[in-house]
Amino acid sequence: MIKTDGPFDLDQVLDQLKTVFDPELPVNVVDLGLIYLCQEELLAEGSHRVEVKMSMTAPGCGMGDVLKEDARTAIQAVPGVSDIDIELVWDPPWGQDRMSEAAKLQLGMY
Repeated sequence: MIKTDGPFDLDQVLDQLKTVFDPELPVNVVDLGLIYLCQEELLAEGSHRVEVKMSMTAPGCGMGDVLKEDARTAIQAVPGVSDIDIELVWDPPWGQDRMSEAAKLQLGMY
């Protein structure tokens, strides 16, 4: 489950992040469970800073920078976002239990 915090409509941010797909798997980064924290901070009237923490499926994954930039581009489309901070973290580690049921079905895990 993704933790969200704040009055800003983070559902719009998450919807945009669902347009970002892992280049190695046909699943978006939200359903894959790579995004586990998404929060906002009001900077000024109508201006928000969005913070996202994401991990890769494995520490040696070389797609981190690509996915960070794709996520940044997607979030920029949300009205009112003026600053974006995306951090790749390795703790907690990614696990299949973070995947949505839809992603597991799509990848034939059932």
